[in-house]
Amino acid sequence: MTPAKEPKAHVVHARFTASELAAVHDAAEQAELTVSAFMRSLTLEGAGVQPFLTAEDRAIFEFLHRDLRTIGVNLNSLARLARPQFNPDEVGELVKGLLPVTAGLALELSRLKRRPGRKVGGRA
Repeated sequence: MTPAKEPKAHVVHARFTASELAAVHDAAEQAELTVSAFMRSLTLEGAGVQPFLTAEDRAIFEFLHRDLRTIGVNLNSLARLARPQFNPDEVGELVKGLLPVTAGLALELSRLKRRPGRKVGGRA
């Protein structure tokens, strides 16, 4: 059986204060994970066993980050050059460059959201 198909039959106990447990529930909700999936992802990633993001995920996010950073640097340069000879077409080209990068980022985040362990229909 693959690890993803292997039944989760073992339980690990941990003690939390009321405020710590509330923080765990809040963090899991923000991550759109069940508390169990959230704790598994933190534990396994922390142990270097099963990263929450795969190497492919990290490569894609690195590519998107690099593109966004380049566009940001170019926008900052244009803002510093904003004078009467400022060319609005250059800004338009930079904004057009943002569209595929933001679309790629949105697709990747959507793909991550559909991973196993995520909440289904708002249930924990």
